[in-house]
Amino acid sequence: MWDQLKLSISCAAAFLSALLAMPLLNYFLPELMATRVLGFTVSWLILGILFFPFVWVISYLFIKRSIALEDNEARFAQTSGTPHKD
Repeated sequence: MWDQLKLSISCAAAFLSALLAMPLLNYFLPELMATRVLGFTVSWLILGILFFPFVWVISYLFIKRSIALEDNEARFAQTSGTPHKD
């Protein structure tokens, strides 16, 4: 249970860090964020193209690790007869 909580908090922290980084980057580095790359400003490139794959990676890692934790818990419960308590 505690492992699942740690996983959830770390994934939420990664997501919130990325989400809060955009306004901070726009505020503190406006010249960089206004630079054009492939016809987009860096700000729009990050928001429109790079942000969603980042969220997909976080989701994929969360699901993969969550399933592994659940399998480990089920395996432990089958062998000992009692659920594992963290």
